[in-house]
Formats: sequence, structure tokens, C-alpha cells
Amino acid sequence: MFGLGTTEALIVLAIIVLMFGGRKLPELGRSMGKAITNFKQGMKDDGNDKDKKVDPPEDNS
Repeated sequence: MFGLGTTEALIVLAIIVLMFGGRKLPELGRSMGKAITNFKQGMKDDGNDKDKKVDPPEDNS
């Protein structure tokens, strides 16, 4: 896990709990999960846009 040992992971977790509080952690986790899901969906949709043809711009001169 990112090169962290068990002790370091517990220390990071304790700092996060102190910073955000126990009540905010589920909300924070939910928000992070939604952000990751939206990012993955956006990356997936981005690949589909390359297959679509784009009309050339009109010449207005």
C-alpha cells in the first residue's frame, strides 16, 4: 500500500481521524468514491469520442 508499513498506515489513519473527525469520515469516503467513479467514467467516455466524426468548419470568407 504505497510503500507504507502497518505502523505508518495506522499513524496516517489516526491523523485523518483527528483532522476530519469520526462523523465526517463516511461522508468523505463516499465523496471520494463518487469522484473516482466519475473520473473512471469520464476516461471511459473519452475513448469513445475519438470514433465519432466531426464536421469540418464552414468557410465564411
